[in-house]
Amino acid sequence: MTTIKTDICVIGGGSGGLSVAAGASQMGAKTVLVEGGKMGGDCLNYGCVPSKALLAAAKKASFLKDASDFGLTSSPVSVDFAKVMDHVKGVIAGIAPHDSVERFESLGVTVLQGYARFISGREIEVNGTKVAARRFVIATGSRAVAPPVPGLEDAGYLTNETIFENRILPAHLLIIGGGPIGLEMAQAHARLGAKVTVLEAFRAFGKDDPELSAIVLEKLRAEGIDIRENVKIASVSKEEGGYRLSLGDDGTEQITGSHLLVAAGRKANVKNLNLEAAGVDYTAKGVTVDAGLKSSNRRIYAIGDVAGSYQFTHIAGYHAGIVIRSALFRLPAKVNYAAVPWVTFTDPELAHVGLSEREAREKEGDSLRVMRFSFDENDRARAMRETTGFIKAITTKSGKILGASIVGPEAGELIHAWALAISGGLKIGSVASYIAPYPTLGEVSKRAAGNFYTPSLFSSKTRRLVRFLSLFG
Repeated sequence: MTTIKTDICVIGGGSGGLSVAAGASQMGAKTVLVEGGKMGGDCLNYGCVPSKALLAAAKKASFLKDASDFGLTSSPVSVDFAKVMDHVKGVIAGIAPHDSVERFESLGVTVLQGYARFISGREIEVNGTKVAARRFVIATGSRAVAPPVPGLEDAGYLTNETIFENRILPAHLLIIGGGPIGLEMAQAHARLGAKVTVLEAFRAFGKDDPELSAIVLEKLRAEGIDIRENVKIASVSKEEGGYRLSLGDDGTEQITGSHLLVAAGRKANVKNLNLEAAGVDYTAKGVTVDAGLKSSNRRIYAIGDVAGSYQFTHIAGYHAGIVIRSALFRLPAKVNYAAVPWVTFTDPELAHVGLSEREAREKEGDSLRVMRFSFDENDRARAMRETTGFIKAITTKSGKILGASIVGPEAGELIHAWALAISGGLKIGSVASYIAPYPTLGEVSKRAAGNFYTPSLFSSKTRRLVRFLSLFG
């Protein structure tokens, strides 16, 4: 058996693993990268990139349908779904070279294509090759899981890993799961001409502020998407031409569809790693790590989805920076999740960072301030005819920013300022006092922040002071 000795071995070629491998190699460390699937991992091939490409196509179709609002006329919109999927594949192909084996080998990384298995606390085996490393980074990500519904496994279904291979527009797409993935795919397919039904066991957008998520749900329903919450699926069966789902405790209600997508959660990829041999503790949520992302074997780190925290590509990238500082430079580095942003790319978009209003009240009690500002008061939004939504900013009474949520056009771009403010420890005055270019959507942040001062600026006390000072000329 061939043995490779290296400084750092990264298991998993998704966004987090690639960031560690590229950084470590370019900083002088001998680096081995192991990937058993596609380079770029879930984000490039099955997640962020293809889903946003599909949503972009769907938004173009929606704009063409609504062009008359701007005094424009166009012929009826015709969707060639196969060509839409060609667009999706083209976007992936355009990014793929950046994540390719060839690029990483050009950076000095030794790339092994295969699945890794620990054989000791300091060694793995990959297709007959042994890798002995001073440090390991587990970056194996996560995969879609299905709820334990009778008949579901036998019937078969689409997941985020297979739906982008489908080149036939669904006549009726059934989606199990009302979270961000399920609802993004629901709107994308509905705008491209499919009938869509979403079935959620609890509350749709369960992790988001219900006041803001209600705005998105209202829009989705207005576009014809049937979203059913608190639904129990009794069974699933495959029949000619599609699927049959029985709903309710007794399964008496029936619903049929041509395609079935399961988007009901994800599970960390730890199976077959043989972590027991390496002395690495793990649970169903993933590898157990400390604040420095070290596992119970101090030579082995875990990052991204498999580390059991937020399942976002940008968190995997953030984790990569923590590991680089710790493993290569021996610097104390710990995660801080106080300013983690996330975005759902529906239309309108839904974005959040920091504490929600509920979390803030649990932590601070009633000693906090909540400021809102609506997009229908923003001149740029009115010019674009995209006025649905608002921003909600939450601070302490002294002006410390605790969190912000935005529902509306470009919410994912607008949340950047609030993420920066929270991570930088800025107070609300910094957001209220900067000069915002006009007319921009970003003014909603400044105006919401300015509302923090409204009660004091326009109070009777202020009016008395102004009148008193006017006596002096």
